[in-house]
Amino acid sequence: MLYCEDWEKKKEKYLEFWARENHDRPLLSITAPKENRTDPPVFRHGTQKERWMDTEYVLKMANWRMQNTCYLGEAFPALNPDLGPDFFAACYGTELTFGENTSWAVPWMTNEDVEEFQDFHLDENNEYYRKMLEITAAAVEDGKDKYLVGVTDLHPGGDALVSMRGPQNLCYDTLDCPEFLYNGVMKLLPGFEKIYQELYTLTTKYQKGSTCWMGIWHPERWYPVSCDFSCMISEKMYEDFLAEEIEKEVQWLDASMYHLDGPDALKHLERILEIPSLNGVQWVYGAGNPTASHWLDEIRKIQSAGKCVQISVMPEELEIMLKELEPEGLMYTIDARSQEEAENLLKMAEKWRKK
Repeated sequence: MLYCEDWEKKKEKYLEFWARENHDRPLLSITAPKENRTDPPVFRHGTQKERWMDTEYVLKMANWRMQNTCYLGEAFPALNPDLGPDFFAACYGTELTFGENTSWAVPWMTNEDVEEFQDFHLDENNEYYRKMLEITAAAVEDGKDKYLVGVTDLHPGGDALVSMRGPQNLCYDTLDCPEFLYNGVMKLLPGFEKIYQELYTLTTKYQKGSTCWMGIWHPERWYPVSCDFSCMISEKMYEDFLAEEIEKEVQWLDASMYHLDGPDALKHLERILEIPSLNGVQWVYGAGNPTASHWLDEIRKIQSAGKCVQISVMPEELEIMLKELEPEGLMYTIDARSQEEAENLLKMAEKWRKK
């Protein structure tokens, strides 16, 4: 692979990770800016939406980033096509507003829509759906022998309902129209399966296996499952409205990691760990909260349940993480400040290799 050395060896490490047989050290996905970085390509767009929807711009910017990035440990170059976290809902008619670094949904479902709800319609001719297929197919051709191409960010289930309804209104619905939540998330499940499979088929034209925004590779169909809306509801509501759909996502995929985002989501951890075929949990402690080394008990709990763990680690925390935690099924992602720091972190991990 042009932008990554030793890709075959890295794939072997990922197989060990999924099997929780990486007995020597945790997987380390370390990236760092290269020295003597080049200037990015210059594009001019009339609106933010034009920029996000410009396939040529997406490809050139991705190549520029990869050309100027060091990938150490198990890090690898990938282009993950992206129209923002509400893309899935956009395929069902939700409009998007684009900013510099993300996009937002414009909720549209009224109280009357909820009361009369029967089903959702996946619009395969939707501009966002067609653009995602276009960007993904173009990346596959551009990335052959250079980088991997991931499946875009998909948020079905409760998070898609938030995009369509708005978080406050959906909270009201848990009391005023609870059947809408359960029926709604279940009606969206076939759309997730269809969109994922179509994108997976495109991305595997040349590459073996799959990846996504989480930066993990698997030889078959893998993907994160999640519901950030769960932070706003009780354990009972999670069980009543969301758990069944999430378990069906896990059962349909060949491998999965639960994206657990923020301390308010921790109340659901025990229930999540009960999902038999779930492979692991990505713990995101969130901006403004204590960093990785302050969550050792939670990480141990996940490992004790026989699940893998991925967590972002500050460079200065790596030593204590290596000392305190067993390596099996554990993966750290680290943004190093320089290539020298990245190389030193990798050497540190080798030094702490489990005997």
